[in-house]
Amino acid sequence: MKKTQRSGKLFEDLVVIMERLRGPRGCPWDKHQTHQSLLPYLFSEAREVRTAVRKNDWENLQEELGDVLLQIMFHSQLAAEKKLFTVADVIQGISEKLIRRHPHVFSGKKLKTADEVVRQWAEIKKLEKARKRKIQIKTTKKA
Repeated sequence: MKKTQRSGKLFEDLVVIMERLRGPRGCPWDKHQTHQSLLPYLFSEAREVRTAVRKNDWENLQEELGDVLLQIMFHSQLAAEKKLFTVADVIQGISEKLIRRHPHVFSGKKLKTADEVVRQWAEIKKLEKARKRKIQIKTTKKA
């Protein structure tokens, strides 16, 4: 494993690179992309990750995970340009979800087996979806 600088700085650099690629003096191909046009690449890169894992090809896995990260960055940049959300929002959202769905790690609840964790995850996810539907219903009625 290569020793590299801290991931925070590297990530900030990646955000700047993506902004530049989509910017006024950026890449014509990158500037032409949409969420829809990028979907085949996202699925293709995910399949390549699967292949690398199945082959235990860790060097290729590193590269393919980078390609998946590029897709996340690309979609996030497109959303940021439309003022929908940013990659920081994506990171915050997944961080909050991981904490919510792991109360056995981040709060006092104790679980002993992986099966218990899977059941708890499914139950928490079910409750989150129900809350989201309630909020959507209330919002729809107000409109």
